[in-house]
Amino acid sequence: MELRTAASPRDVKHYTTERLREEFLIEKVFREDEIYLVYSHIDRIITGSAMPIKKELVLTAGDELRAEYFLQRREMGVINIGGPGTIIVDGKAYEVGTKEGMYIGMGKKDIAFSSQDSENPAKFYINSAPAHMTYPTILIKPEGTPSDDVVIVKDENKVELGTLEDANHRTICKYILPGQVESCQLEMGITALEPGSVWNTMPCHTHDRRMEVYLYFEIPEDSFVMHFMGEPTETRHLVMRNEEAVISPSWSIHSGCGSRNYTFIWGMVGENQDFDDMDNVDLKDLK
Repeated sequence: MELRTAASPRDVKHYTTERLREEFLIEKVFREDEIYLVYSHIDRIITGSAMPIKKELVLTAGDELRAEYFLQRREMGVINIGGPGTIIVDGKAYEVGTKEGMYIGMGKKDIAFSSQDSENPAKFYINSAPAHMTYPTILIKPEGTPSDDVVIVKDENKVELGTLEDANHRTICKYILPGQVESCQLEMGITALEPGSVWNTMPCHTHDRRMEVYLYFEIPEDSFVMHFMGEPTETRHLVMRNEEAVISPSWSIHSGCGSRNYTFIWGMVGENQDFDDMDNVDLKDLK
C-alpha cells in the first residue's frame, strides 16, 4: 500500500508539475493480477483497485492499517468498470457486472475478487474510509430488479445537469449515499458526459467538510482530460489519461475539461454526507 501525506494550499501553489503529479495523481490505478492501494492522510481515504485475470485476489490489511483484517475499522465501496466479475464477502458470492457496484460494511473479514472471463477481466475500483458502525453489504445496480441484498439506483439519483451549449451536458448516477445505500461517511457515483460535452463540475466548487477522489475512464488513447485543482484564485492543472485517479483536498476545486467526452467515478469522505453541501465558485472569480 502506497502512503501519501496531506498538503497545505500555501505549499501547493509553489509546486512544479512533477511535484503536483507525485502528490495528487495516481497514474496506474489498475495492475494485472494485483490489488493496488493508495492510503492518503487526507481524511484517511484509501483508493485503489483489484484487477484479477488469472487468479483470485484476496484483500488483506497489510502492515499499514495495523488491523487484523482490512475492514476491521473501515467500510468500502467498489465499482466495476471492466468485464463481469465476482466479489466474495465472507463466503457469499456477488456477481458484479460492468458499472455495477458494492458497498461492503465494517466487520466483513474475508473479501476476494475474481473475473468471469480472463480475456475481458473485471476492473474493480475501490474507495475505503474509516467507519464507526456496520451498515448492510449491498450490491448496487443502475438498472434491474431489487432484492434483499440488491439495490437499484433510484430515478431521483440519476441527475441530468448542464447543457450542450455550455459543453457540460452530463448525467450523475449516485450509487452510495444516504437514503439509498447507507454508509458511515463514504459516498460514490459515476458521472458520464454526453458526446460534444467536455466540462465536468463546472461551475466548480469546494467543500470544506469532505474531500474527493476522481477516477477518469472511457478516454481514448489519443485523448486526455485537463484536471483543474487548487484554490479558486490559485488554480493548477494536471494532464490525465485513461484510468488515472486524482486526490482532491477539501480546499481544492475539482473540475476537468477533456479533449472529448469521458466518464468518471467520484468518491467522497468526510464529516458531512449532504451531497449539496458545497461552496460554489463564481466563474468570474477563478484565476
